[in-house]
Amino acid sequence: MKKTLDKCDLFIKGGDFLDGTGRPSMKADVAINGDRVVAIGIVNVENPEQTIDATNHMIAPGFIDVHTHDDRLLLSNPEVTPKLSQGVTTVVVGNCGASLSPWLSNFPPPPPLDLIIPSDNESYRFPTFSSYSEALEKHPAAINSFSLIGHSTLRCCAMKDIDRPASEPEIKIMKEHLRNSLQEGAGGFSTGLFYQPNKPAPPSEVEALASELKPFRGVYATHMRNEADQLLESLDETFETAKRAGCPVVISHHKCQGSGNWGRSIDSLARIEKANEQQEVSFDVYPYVAGSTVLLEEMISSSFRIIITWSKAFPEAGGKDLSEIAKEWNCSVEEAMSRLQPGGGIYFSMKNEDVERILSHPMAMIGSDGIPHDVHPHPRLWGTFPRVLGHFVRERKLFNLAKAVNKMTGIPATNFKLHDRGILKEGSFADVVIFNPKTIRDCATFEKPIQKAFGIHTVIVNGAIAWVNGEGTGSRTGCLLKNPVCN
Repeated sequence: MKKTLDKCDLFIKGGDFLDGTGRPSMKADVAINGDRVVAIGIVNVENPEQTIDATNHMIAPGFIDVHTHDDRLLLSNPEVTPKLSQGVTTVVVGNCGASLSPWLSNFPPPPPLDLIIPSDNESYRFPTFSSYSEALEKHPAAINSFSLIGHSTLRCCAMKDIDRPASEPEIKIMKEHLRNSLQEGAGGFSTGLFYQPNKPAPPSEVEALASELKPFRGVYATHMRNEADQLLESLDETFETAKRAGCPVVISHHKCQGSGNWGRSIDSLARIEKANEQQEVSFDVYPYVAGSTVLLEEMISSSFRIIITWSKAFPEAGGKDLSEIAKEWNCSVEEAMSRLQPGGGIYFSMKNEDVERILSHPMAMIGSDGIPHDVHPHPRLWGTFPRVLGHFVRERKLFNLAKAVNKMTGIPATNFKLHDRGILKEGSFADVVIFNPKTIRDCATFEKPIQKAFGIHTVIVNGAIAWVNGEGTGSRTGCLLKNPVCN
């Protein structure tokens, strides 16, 4: 049925349309007034303020990057270029137990907190979540954000010695900071149990904090204690902790790490499916066989390559292979890594078959896990979403385009309870990406990681054009999205 409007602010015509639910595409126009979609279908607009011709292009909901470390990037680069250039209109920040707020500690942030909290810049210190949200409101970004509060951040606030379990009084302080943050709009809580600031925390400590989420319908996201030899045991701990706390849980960047664990995704996915029958469980994944984190000697292996992403001691090492550096220095890789500390690395520790199996799973969400302040970042920072659409959909044909977009939009919006986002319908917020499904591809590589993707036509955030013709427009219409109780 044809719809006629006298006018609208923005009229997108002539494209193929995906609503984000996984349903097949259809020919449709989209009309936008203010920050909302007002009409979808065969639409005639008498006097549109602005028209976009989307012929031969796909119109879809803006992508939601469910796993980022963009807390500071939203302020230091409000264009958020690595994400906006991919068609991302919303990022979930504060993952892996590391959030920019609430930071009350007087000592330098330990790894991996130092990836987002600079030790030499006081302007990025936020003692409360409200102070962080006020900064975003005063200096808005081009895209939306949804914030988790990190367990490592909370531990540093409440404990002088983080190399042990927290005491009851310390847990009480952490709970108060988390509760205050949730009351101020934070969307959930995250842990990085793999990392030293979180590692000493027993499940009971995590459960005590996660139990604060239920009244706010908050989400618990976890970089589990182990993604290698103890993968299945870590999954069981995750499910039990969330079940006892009474909250939904997101397993961060699900993977099978290390050659001894390649192929175990068959078992891990089956265990996730079984748990999901009894409680709310979801997971995200990035489309690469390499991960990236701080330099950790425990992750050195002769079975895979390691690229240095940054080193405070030797900045010129960024982009070089650890093995090459060790050869140049005539020392072992262990000694080379020790001399490079503190720093970051890319670890080629996964098997392609596992990555594809996890990506293909119906529950999978797409998350980049990019680290924006690395000198030589993992290419996932700039290429995750176009890589899925280009390499895995068009070339590998792992799943169809509608399902891929669903993994980037509708499923994340449901799991993170983002009201009127992720699915394009009349009345929803106008977060939209227009791309060419025949040409979209990632250009970022491990050798040259800072490169914009190809095939993104236009990105619209809350009704305003934020990206067009390969460049940002300078719009700053992104919003801080709050938990369902505070909306």
